[in-house]
Amino acid sequence: MAAQRRNLMQSQHQSWTDDLPLCQMCGVGTAPNCVYGPDGKGTQSHPNEDGHLRFRGEDGCFLYGVFNGYDGNRVASFASQCLTAELLLGQLNSSHTDGDVRKILTQAFDVVEKSYFETIDDALAEKAHLSNYVLPHNENVSFHQLSPQNQKVQERLKELEQEVSGGATAVVALILNNKLYIANVGTNRALLCKSTSDGQNQVLQIGRPHSTDNEEELQRLAALGVDSTRVRQAAQIAGQSSTRRLGDYPVKFNYNEIDVLSAAKTTPIIAEPEIHGSQSLDGVTGFLLLMSEGLMNALESAHGPEQANQEIVAMVAAELAQQSSLEAVAQSVVERVKRLHHDVFASGRQRATLCSRHEDMTLLIRTLNYPLADAALTPTQGGRIYPVSVPYSNSQSTSKTSVTLSLVMPSQSTLTNGTNTASTLEEGTPTPGQSPTATLQSTNTQTQSSSSSSGDGSLFRQRGSQAAQPDETGRVPPYVDFSQFYRLWGSDHSDGHSTQGGLGPQ
Repeated sequence: MAAQRRNLMQSQHQSWTDDLPLCQMCGVGTAPNCVYGPDGKGTQSHPNEDGHLRFRGEDGCFLYGVFNGYDGNRVASFASQCLTAELLLGQLNSSHTDGDVRKILTQAFDVVEKSYFETIDDALAEKAHLSNYVLPHNENVSFHQLSPQNQKVQERLKELEQEVSGGATAVVALILNNKLYIANVGTNRALLCKSTSDGQNQVLQIGRPHSTDNEEELQRLAALGVDSTRVRQAAQIAGQSSTRRLGDYPVKFNYNEIDVLSAAKTTPIIAEPEIHGSQSLDGVTGFLLLMSEGLMNALESAHGPEQANQEIVAMVAAELAQQSSLEAVAQSVVERVKRLHHDVFASGRQRATLCSRHEDMTLLIRTLNYPLADAALTPTQGGRIYPVSVPYSNSQSTSKTSVTLSLVMPSQSTLTNGTNTASTLEEGTPTPGQSPTATLQSTNTQTQSSSSSSGDGSLFRQRGSQAAQPDETGRVPPYVDFSQFYRLWGSDHSDGHSTQGGLGPQ
């Protein structure tokens, strides 16, 4: 009867949100975990444990979330269902103040945590009961030497241990009255990209991960009697870098048995969210990104953490310039990160050892008055996609031809993070009278990445012995034909005046 009651409760959670409409201004991309073998081929080590939600409620309310599960997807799946039910079934309306919203969000996470533990009550009771029948541990006795009855008890205890283990981290975004609220528990990430009036893209990371290197979290643990220096050195607590989590019964209720947490006066690993907001979205053009820890870790492992936020935003902007579907945009960015991660591993370079595997990856994109591009135009930065002709030589053929790639040129759009400003193309955007060839080096990396999945991958191979030799002036014929690029760029920026003197090599 208890098991039937638990199954009924879980089925009710699954049906609570069936009738809620999905938000159409949102796209989600995912990729499963992967472990690379010596040959570079990847295999999935466990089922995908991430989860997400993207619903449109009543009274102008929208709810989004990304959940990073571990040791199974039970907590991530439960949290995505239960949290939606706790927030979008009439609990929120336009009359609520910022303080009301913060309180409702905090209470919702508390209800999710307690409700989840209620669903495993029966499993915990059965586990405690069966533990009375387990023989004292003897290292000299193998599992097969136990009696059939004891073997069944051991097998059932192992199943129950799996059922009560596992947890999830969560980052949730709520939009109400056109104000943005972010509630974070753990190590996922939220980025807000806003296009400013002068054509720049400002990137804001909302909140910091609750991890073992977060100074505020270390201070919180120290106040409970935990040695924060040991926590920092350990870098993980019970296999996870997060200091706030949903679920994870063994850690929260047996923390005194975990060496690094044993001195704590009360539960050190909590599910209380850190809430940021409200941030007005009136007049904002841009997009919101919610990302699982696995996605950001993969990108940071491949390219380092210094510019990870700017890099992921640049990828999203580039895909928004070309894709007609938000779902396609999100999936393309995830696939791009996955490919970058694999390429670094295959390269054998310095960071290759950091890229031997990656966890599940999830990216949720919510646009904010940000139109998808048509066939020729980039997003609101007002740029153009210009054709560039590149010689192509197939290693199995003596003939040579050329292919045309799309070179995306934002007009005057740069990317800012706080007070630091860097171009989305790293070298700046050419202006009328300035040759755009200066941007080729930073641009062709992205072009190569997006093009290498087709054909035999030889598009950018070195030409070897067939390379053109320098002439008497020390110059070689151009490898890339920019003539059509110059012509279109000049016609777009001439303002009725000839630009022959200002564009192209002189």
